[in-house]
Amino acid sequence: MNKEILDLYTDYLISSFGQTTATGLSRLTNGDVSHDQVSRMLASPKMTSKDWWLKVKPEVRKIEQADGLIIVDDSIEEKPYTDENEIICWHWDHSKNRAVKGINFITTLYYAQEVALPVAFEIVSKTEKYIDKKTGKEKRRSKITKNEHARHMLQAVYKNKIPFKYVLTDIWFASAENMRFVKLDLKKDFIMALKSNRNVALSEDDKSKGKYQQIDQLEVPEGTTQTIYLEGVPFPLHLVRQIFTNKDGSTGVRYLVTSDLTLSADQIITIYQKRWKVEEYHRSLKQNASLAKSPTRTETTQTNHFVAALWSFVKIELLKVQTNKNHYQLKAQLYFSALQVAFEELQILKSELSQLPATA
Repeated sequence: MNKEILDLYTDYLISSFGQTTATGLSRLTNGDVSHDQVSRMLASPKMTSKDWWLKVKPEVRKIEQADGLIIVDDSIEEKPYTDENEIICWHWDHSKNRAVKGINFITTLYYAQEVALPVAFEIVSKTEKYIDKKTGKEKRRSKITKNEHARHMLQAVYKNKIPFKYVLTDIWFASAENMRFVKLDLKKDFIMALKSNRNVALSEDDKSKGKYQQIDQLEVPEGTTQTIYLEGVPFPLHLVRQIFTNKDGSTGVRYLVTSDLTLSADQIITIYQKRWKVEEYHRSLKQNASLAKSPTRTETTQTNHFVAALWSFVKIELLKVQTNKNHYQLKAQLYFSALQVAFEELQILKSELSQLPATA
């Protein structure tokens, strides 16, 4: 992939407030970069997570520290008007409780020294077609589950020697297999959210006898930890019951478990709150890095545009550190500058119009 064109293209994604096209970048550079150059860059061999690591590695090495965090999460960027293929297809959106058409991507986000950088990614590819027995309709599915993708990505993080202390996930990645992988294979600890209906035992003896109960039936006072045993997890966990207030004033309950039995309830909650960084990443990637603004049509160009949007996010994140302004303040600054130029251009056009001879 042409690095110079990619650099210009990612700047274009950050600066743009509308559709991002090869023609648009060519016009922006007054033809210094041609439409064909941008198209060839996007159509070059599909970039993988390994390629991405080589790109972002120098920036990660600048911020890495032993108590860094790895946050695993997925998101869907809706693409309702794009032709369906193996990566632009229908996915179940838990936040909307319905299927949506778009691109489903999983990220491992590294968070250290107040900087969040994506260090690995996977785009869910539904390569198999099958007939749904209930509806009789043809559907797509992936050969690899999201949890399998997550473990592959965590393995890559470990292999790439990125130092971290905890893996943070929401309920969708809190499987027993993921817990075993982090603790036993990677020799790291985790803090994960659990569904309220997960069954747990309160002692090894209860576990051996199959005596389980749902988490939401336990009486765990706020601010305390409860030792629990999960089926399929060969080590004890500490459970914390967290009560939180939503934006609308309502309250909710979150159940957190950790493999680090030295942490207090307050420490568990404080560390887990940093998982919110991945939500900020998802939102900024979509709103500030033009993730959904490209009319690319093939899986290769769509994947390479996604990677370009990732690099645009990294650029904004690094600018945040340098300027002490958040992503939205930086984007607003660009918008205001563009507005000023447009306003000045309008005054020139009005001045030229006023100098034209009056017509009868």
